[in-house]
This record gives sequence, structure tokens and C-alpha cells, in this order.
Amino acid sequence: MITASQTASTAAAAAAIRMEVRRRLDSLPGPRISLVNTVDNTSPPLNFEFIRQNILGEGVFAADPQTRTGCSKCRADMGQGIGCEYSKVCDCLEYAAVNDTVRMLPEERDRWEAIKAAGGGYGDTAGLPKKFPYFSSGSKAGCLVSFYLERRYPIYECNENCRCGPNCKTRVVQKGRQVRLEIFKTPNGRGWGLRCKEALRQGQFIDTYRGEIITDTEATRREKGARHGTKDSYLYSLDKFAEAEDIPQEELYVIDGEFKGGPTRFINHSCEPNCRQYVVSYNRHDPKVYEIAFFAIRDIEPNEELTFDYLDKDEEEEEEVHPNERNESGMKPIKCLCGASKCRKYLWL
Repeated sequence: MITASQTASTAAAAAAIRMEVRRRLDSLPGPRISLVNTVDNTSPPLNFEFIRQNILGEGVFAADPQTRTGCSKCRADMGQGIGCEYSKVCDCLEYAAVNDTVRMLPEERDRWEAIKAAGGGYGDTAGLPKKFPYFSSGSKAGCLVSFYLERRYPIYECNENCRCGPNCKTRVVQKGRQVRLEIFKTPNGRGWGLRCKEALRQGQFIDTYRGEIITDTEATRREKGARHGTKDSYLYSLDKFAEAEDIPQEELYVIDGEFKGGPTRFINHSCEPNCRQYVVSYNRHDPKVYEIAFFAIRDIEPNEELTFDYLDKDEEEEEEVHPNERNESGMKPIKCLCGASKCRKYLWL
């Protein structure tokens, strides 16, 4: 029989743990992150460390700082205050996706068609018109434009070596989270979730996915040694530029956010998500280390749970998963509890 003193002691311990987690959350920069649990007395694990930026693990190296060049031709007062929005001039947009929806000069159009026919990489398009990644004015200022939101192109932001100055309108993700978030216990068995305390506009930046950046070999070792079958859901392979830059699998890096990370670690899966993750680079010459940033892909109401697709299928058709199937590791798929009208029912993680 559990005595009243034991119950009181357990409740006190749970309250102390929640207080410690709140203290850690309060140490993070940006608007306050709250913690709420109206379901039970549990708290997020104390062995999870909230960090402000990614931590480079053993054997992981960012590109030489000398390669972190900025835009040299842009000025804050250039072109009636347009600055880096004059994308053909901004060096930081050198490798950005070509905006082929605008009128090009005949020689530019011929060059672009030749690049496409040859399967050209990110470094072949310097001087061609590029699409500025964010709205620069109006009610959606700072939000990702549909050109990037719908096509998943990598986003390039200016850096500390640029001449454009700190008010350049490409500097969105690097300024960090600007919205109030809340980690909460879900009532339907999906563990902890994340929601925003204010309305989010389509294309609005939420926060980055942070963790330890480790080698592919270390990620494989951790995955094999995990005590649960969902380790994959915390691992992000930094492979966006692998094909274009001919980077072999064994040389890629991986972000592990299971035990060190930020509040986005608590975002749950949905087969019909309201958020999506995008690649954001501050150094166009480093194809191996960059940010993973979450943006709203539609308008989101205050206190609506934030979700993304763990399988990141981008509307692709996929085969139905049967609950009794097993993968190469002998693991069964997990039951999906997202509740979406187009729920896949079972997922491979």
C-alpha cells in the first residue's frame, strides 16, 4: 500500500524536477519557453541538455573560417535600400536556386538551359537571377517566400563578414527564435509535444533543430546501441549537398538531438504536418555543416500543436505499411497516433 507520505514525497520530487527543467528553459535566449503537464506528474527527462547551438562532436570539422566569406558588393543603402535583395549582385546568393520565373537576358537563358541539360551543381549558376528567400516588407516580412517554401531549396543567409550590415533582410534564422513556445504533455499517448503561444504565419521561422553533430560512423554506432527502436527520429543526416558536391555517405555528418538539443526536439510527427524543416547556410562554401530550421507551412493558430512529417515524404506516394512487417533489423513499424485524416496508420522510423 502506498502511504500518504510516499505519495507526498513522489509529488514533491516530480515538482522539483519540473522546476529544474523550467530553470533550464529560462536560460535559453529568446522569448520564454513554458512547460505544462495537465496529464500526469512526469517531466521531460533530466538527462536532456538544452543547448543554444549545435555542438561539434569528435571527428567533426566545420569549414576553415577563411572560407566564410561574405558579400563584398552589397551595401545597406544600395538600390534605394534594397541591399542584398538585388540578388544578382549578392555573393551570398551565388549558389542559391535560380529564379527562372523572371525575365532573363538571352545569354542568361541560354546559359541556364545549358546548365540544366548538363545536370549542373550549385556552383554553376553565379550571376544568374536568384530569388530572395524572405518577404522584405508588409505583413509577411521575414517569412519564407513560396519559391522556397514549396520547393525546399537551400536557403542562404548573410554572415558577419558581409558588407550589408546587421539589418540585412536575409538575416532571419541566425537571429534565433522570436516566438513563445510551450512544451506540453499530450493527452493521447504521444509523449511530449510543442506548440506556439501565438499565431504563426505561413512561412514564419520557428526555431532550429539543434544537437550534437557527429560522424556517420558514430551515428550508426549510437543507432545500433539504442535501447529503443525510435533513435532514427532524433537523427538528421546533413546530406542536402551530398550529390551535388559528390560527398560519400561515410563522410557525411549527422545531427543527434536525443540528449542535447532545443525545444524542437519535442515536435511530434503528423502525416499532415503544419511545419517543415529547411536547410539554412551561413557559409555557402561549407556543404557539410549548416542549420536545420523549422518554418510554418501554413497559418497556425495559437496553442495549435506543431508537427512535422518524420518521414519527410514531400507528397510522394508510398506503399502501405503493414503492422506485422519487419525491416532488415527485425523491427516492426510503430503505430501512428497523429490522428490526421490521411494518417498512414503505421510508420517505419
